[in-house]
Amino acid sequence: MVSLSIIVPTLEAERTLARTLDSLAAGPAIEVIVADGGSRDRTVALAQARGARVIPCERGRGSQLAAGADAATGEWLLFLHADTELALGWSAAAGRFMADPKNLHRAAVFRFRLDDAAPAARRLEALVAWRCRVLALPYGDQGLLVSRAFYDALGGYRKLALMEDVDLVRRIGRSRLTLLEATATSSAARYRRGGYLRRPLRNLLCLALYFAGLSPRWIARLYG
Repeated sequence: MVSLSIIVPTLEAERTLARTLDSLAAGPAIEVIVADGGSRDRTVALAQARGARVIPCERGRGSQLAAGADAATGEWLLFLHADTELALGWSAAAGRFMADPKNLHRAAVFRFRLDDAAPAARRLEALVAWRCRVLALPYGDQGLLVSRAFYDALGGYRKLALMEDVDLVRRIGRSRLTLLEATATSSAARYRRGGYLRRPLRNLLCLALYFAGLSPRWIARLYG
């Protein structure tokens, strides 16, 4: 079996982390690493109760992902957000990808879904599918599966205040990115709170500013 390390960055994630970690139970992981940025709620206790290895690290998703990767021992790395659950069958899809030698220098992401029955959620999922197909820009809430060798060759996650996922995906490149036949379902709480129109528009503005060359540190202030 190909060894797999799953890295989950957390910060005050007690509301969603248990479901995320429970969705990994049937997977081929040899270890689950929770890279915590200083949670004061029950995040760490929940992670430890489910057998995850918790490492304290500098706050910031880019920094946490990088620290988790540094601590990982697997030949393959799977990066996953703390509010994202993998659907049944994810391990088979990931296993097929990892078993193919041609994918040693490729990466894969899951199909995006939200845990909301609202029509607006379906429209957003369609927009994300278009962005992945046309622009080859999946975000971190779709996970990222990559071999350790390829991750190291790419230079890994950079300690950016924002856009760490876009930064790495751009280095991977369209021709080396695969969409897996499995779904990652993320919490829609942030869209219900921020608005299904307003929040995606804000995200699009942040992306445009990033491509225009504005520092991720300044973009993070807009993003909040």
